[in-house]
Amino acid sequence: MKKTKPNELAKQLNIRPVRAVEAQMKAKIITAVRLASKRRGFTHGELAERSGIPRSAVTGILSGSLQKITLDRVLRLLEAAELTAEIRIRSVA
Repeated sequence: MKKTKPNELAKQLNIRPVRAVEAQMKAKIITAVRLASKRRGFTHGELAERSGIPRSAVTGILSGSLQKITLDRVLRLLEAAELTAEIRIRSVA
């Protein structure tokens, strides 16, 4: 799969670059949660219980819906899947 930079994605989707970064972050975290959950045998119900997020919302998030999904919820799922994330920030120039 080709890696798309946030600015390129923003242009393609006609959104602000910050929204493209947010979408990419969410997508990467959701992918990691899906993989970890599969390896550990967690069901959507178990992730819901561990994260405090309704099961229907967990199912929606893990099926790829990024609309109206907050970064907070995605991070709660990350923790529920027994994962942690690191952030790297760098200068534009």
